[in-house]
Amino acid sequence: MARTPDICWEDLVPGTTRELGSVTTTAEAMIAFAQQFDPQSFHVDEKAGQESIFGGLCASGWFTCSVAMRLLVDNLFKYSSYMGSPGTESIKWLKPVYPGDTLSLRFTVLDSRPLRRRSDVGMVHATYDLFNQEGAKVLEVENYIMLGRRHPGPPPAEQAG
Repeated sequence: MARTPDICWEDLVPGTTRELGSVTTTAEAMIAFAQQFDPQSFHVDEKAGQESIFGGLCASGWFTCSVAMRLLVDNLFKYSSYMGSPGTESIKWLKPVYPGDTLSLRFTVLDSRPLRRRSDVGMVHATYDLFNQEGAKVLEVENYIMLGRRHPGPPPAEQAG
C-alpha cells in the first residue's frame, strides 16, 4: 500500500519559506562531477583554478544546481506528492562555490494554483536559493513544480462539442 504524502499542494502556500538542509562540498566531489559533465580547467585543476578569475578550484554551476536538487529531494520532494516540473524560469549563479563551502537551501513559494485540466494536481511557482556558510547567495533558481492535491477540486467541465 502506498504511503500518503505528508506534504501536498495545499501545504505550499504563497509567501511561505522552508529551510531544506545543508551540505558541505568537497574538492573530490566537485572534480569528479566536473570531469564527467563540465571539464573546464578551473573545475578540475587546482592550479588552473588559482590562475583563473575565481582564484581557486571552484564548482561547476551544474554541480551547484545538483546540490540544490539533492537537498530538495531529500528534504521536501520525498515527503510530498511531487509529480515533476514543467520547467525552470531562470537559473542564476551568483557567486562561486569552493571546496569546503557549506551550502544551505531555502525554498520560497511565490504562487500556487490548481491545474485546469487535472483537478488532482496543483502547480507551485517557487524559488530556491542556495547560500554559503557566510550567508552569501550562490544560486537562485525560479521554477514550477507539480504536486498532487489532498482535496482535488471538481472535475473540469466538459467542453461543448
